[in-house]
Amino acid sequence: MRKSKNEAFAQAYNAQLAVDADGSQLILAASISQSSADNNELQPMVQAVRANLGQKPQAVLADHGYMNGPILEQIQNQGIEAFVALSAQAHERRRYDLRGQKQRREKPRQHQAPVLVAMEQKLRTPEGHRRYLRRQASIEPVFGIIKRVLGFRQFSLRGLQKVALEWNLVCVAYNLKRLHKLISLAKPRPSAPKRTSLKPPTLAVPLDQGLAFFLFSFLTN
Repeated sequence: MRKSKNEAFAQAYNAQLAVDADGSQLILAASISQSSADNNELQPMVQAVRANLGQKPQAVLADHGYMNGPILEQIQNQGIEAFVALSAQAHERRRYDLRGQKQRREKPRQHQAPVLVAMEQKLRTPEGHRRYLRRQASIEPVFGIIKRVLGFRQFSLRGLQKVALEWNLVCVAYNLKRLHKLISLAKPRPSAPKRTSLKPPTLAVPLDQGLAFFLFSFLTN
């Protein structure tokens, strides 16, 4: 059972993804859990990425749902730089906010743990803010493509192992689609052939005019 923002409970699974934020947007690791919160899922995903790639990631970008002081400390002790928001909109505030004071949720919270204080100070720097904003541009489009383009919105199977297998298949389908896109972008485009004037052939009999139909097959991107 999971509790949503509108205080409703739903029977669901917690699907996790780790995506390359350096431009490829390939899924590096995926998992399924029955936990209703994300604050204990960051360390398992970091370990999954390390196991799949054979090396640790250089940095981790995560939203405020993954905020967990001891886990952040463990990750940073491994030599991995972390950028994790401490509140919902603390580091994504609008430049011009026309909402009333009651509608705003940016209520700064005073953190006492040294690891959280250091994280808050780091995200307030221009470099930390810039790097954290890459999270929204890297992971959010992946979920959008899976839902809208691939049409995957709910699991067809039941049981943690079966659902995990189904989720892995969806991630494989996304990665294949993304790889095809990346390869097509990397290929050099052929230059347009130069047009040359051709003389009409000399025929002994008149040539009937006809229509030529061409059939093309496209790979949908």
